[in-house]
Amino acid sequence: MSLKKIAEMTGASPSTVSRVLNNSHSKCASEQLKTKIWQAAQEIHYVPNASARNLKLGQTQPPKTLHIRIVLARVETLDKDPFFQELYRGLECEIFQKRFTSEKLAANTEEAGLKLKKCDGLIILGRCSSQLLQTLSKHTPNMVGIWRNPMNYEIDEVVCDGQKAAQAAVTYLIQKGHKKIGYIGDCSYESRYIGYSETMIRNQLSIDYSCIVSTGQSKEEGFQAMEQLLADEELTAVLCANDITAVGALLALKKRKGHRNRKISVISIDNIEEAQTTSPLLTTVHIPREAMAHMAVQILHDRILHGHTEKLRVEFPCRIIERDSCFPV
Repeated sequence: MSLKKIAEMTGASPSTVSRVLNNSHSKCASEQLKTKIWQAAQEIHYVPNASARNLKLGQTQPPKTLHIRIVLARVETLDKDPFFQELYRGLECEIFQKRFTSEKLAANTEEAGLKLKKCDGLIILGRCSSQLLQTLSKHTPNMVGIWRNPMNYEIDEVVCDGQKAAQAAVTYLIQKGHKKIGYIGDCSYESRYIGYSETMIRNQLSIDYSCIVSTGQSKEEGFQAMEQLLADEELTAVLCANDITAVGALLALKKRKGHRNRKISVISIDNIEEAQTTSPLLTTVHIPREAMAHMAVQILHDRILHGHTEKLRVEFPCRIIERDSCFPV
């Protein structure tokens, strides 16, 4: 009955709803429709029929339903960051397939403490402070974080190192002959900025701080930052800390009069879905979100079952996805 309800809410067929909820890789629906289906499932607190599945598997006793809370440590709402939105969608699919229940919480919500008391484990999206980790640990020892900046083994973590991603991106630009490379993103002691700076220095390239713009990493700020950087006639390439910032930067380049006579390469980090549809198609560093989501749920489940007690870190490699936004000098 719940599948029919979700179908009515989204305009999809019950079979499409079933395929989407059981397989995040399914190509039976557009990404927009998949998002609507997941939102509808969460809205009605849909829980899969575990009893029927257990009968198929020959199990007489259904396993305990675990309640997982997903804490948004970097953003208050997923709408502000497509990377975390897509990562969250992967987590929802993995949690669903294990027949657990889940709920997302912003780290600063007043009711978070009450809800955390009722959960079996936490998945934290985005690196958070040690102070926040201490607060969360008062509610449960079962935690796993997914982020780009490795921490000091305070909890289990699934990582794709942002510093290594930035190093790969800058190295790629240098190999194409670029020497004056700008940066748009968070410039506080952040792994991607460190990777950019260290790679420039290692290759004996000067860092022009007038070509570094600190932003909150949104599309609007990417647009504004690129408009600012266009004043430097010698700049030939820019690394953006994430894809949504780069999308804004590319919009600024398209708006600029005479932009066809001056090519500025743009590369970024994440490989979100929009990177594959923007114009030009965005060259970026791929962060394996689906694999990271799968591993995070597996690690958390194992810790809940006391399968491991030591803190562990699983690091996934990144790789360059070559598209149309980068050019040789």
